[in-house]
Amino acid sequence: MQGYRDILRELQRAVSQGHAVDPAALEPDGIVARLESRLAANDDAWLQHVVNATGTVLHSGLGQALLPEAATEAMCRAASQPVTLEYDLSQGAFGRREQSIEHLLMDLTGAGAATVVNNGAAAVLLTFSTLATGKDVIVSIDDLVASGEVLSLREVCAASGSHLRVVGVAGRVSLRDYEAALIERPGLLLRIHGGHSEARNGGSDVDLAGLVAIGRARSIPTIEFLENGALIDLSRYGLPKEPVVAERLALGADVVIFSGDTLMGGPQAGLIVGSAASAGAIGRNGLQRALQCGKLTIAALEATLRLYRESACIAQEIPTLRAWARPLREIEDTAKRALPALISALGPGFQVSVQDEMSRMGSGDRWSEIPTKVIVVEHDFLGGHRIAGRFRQTRPPIIGRVEDDRFILDARTIFDPLDMVPNWTDELI
Repeated sequence: MQGYRDILRELQRAVSQGHAVDPAALEPDGIVARLESRLAANDDAWLQHVVNATGTVLHSGLGQALLPEAATEAMCRAASQPVTLEYDLSQGAFGRREQSIEHLLMDLTGAGAATVVNNGAAAVLLTFSTLATGKDVIVSIDDLVASGEVLSLREVCAASGSHLRVVGVAGRVSLRDYEAALIERPGLLLRIHGGHSEARNGGSDVDLAGLVAIGRARSIPTIEFLENGALIDLSRYGLPKEPVVAERLALGADVVIFSGDTLMGGPQAGLIVGSAASAGAIGRNGLQRALQCGKLTIAALEATLRLYRESACIAQEIPTLRAWARPLREIEDTAKRALPALISALGPGFQVSVQDEMSRMGSGDRWSEIPTKVIVVEHDFLGGHRIAGRFRQTRPPIIGRVEDDRFILDARTIFDPLDMVPNWTDELI
């Protein structure tokens, strides 16, 4: 029905504005043909609406964070009308597009300077290009392995003109290993914090404060990349403790890099905060313009950061936090309410039950798990992958997960029980 209304509005607008409209286009058959054409085009689109019943709130394959309503409204305004992207109303002249973002980040983290680029890897590239061109980026073997494909450190270093210097033995890295690497051409000390699974360091005694002390003794900046950096303490909502950006700066990091679309729950962006000297220099690097965000990202990011600064109910206004902080009883109620319609839609041969399981906070192997309630769908002779394939054929496709040959619909990421009920385009069996 929505597509039908859109077509009618388009035709009404064209007529009211005096445009020449083919009379046949106003006939019922013409409108239906136009609707069918639009639906066919939507079926061919790569980006399709799906139901995320995986339980993974930040699913990299399904677009990461869902944006808050304030952010989507800001994007629509920026997309449909002129905005002050690079215009300073007070001066009546061109301004810096990142200015509002920078001020908000400084307010929220206590940083002396800040800037933003289009993703985390770009933020690391810009940082290396500013602080370590022709010099060594000193990182532990544990951090290099932990970064994996998230950063591709070797490629980023090569592109920035810096040199990657890996120190230590896996699982046995110490501060002495970093000190021993400061002989030749030290540019910066890099630490990568993988989030809740910090135990990956194998019991080494390397921490941020220790690296900061080494860096300050040699006037070398210490950079921390927070794979899962947060603006607030998530433990207040009963979630696993993740590193808070302001706390890392308070420990002495010269620059902290984190993402807009992970724990913050905003759009994809690479956020850089730190001292006026180091982060300020990064923001002035000419390469920043090649990596800058577009107006839609700027609009969504500004709206999201304003929520963090001004909202009294941040866990409800940020969809990512809302999904993570849901009470278990609410998740169970959603699952149970979906059961009757699901059983009716599936038909004979299926066994459907609500069970205890764990949801993953995000994609990847270092994300924490939290208790949840799931609907397990099994069949007399269909395996979990066959059932999952059929759920992907519904409109919209329903994406669950398969474990031990069971198809699982995780209710943590579902707020309308009927979203888990398939609308088959043909018979299941």
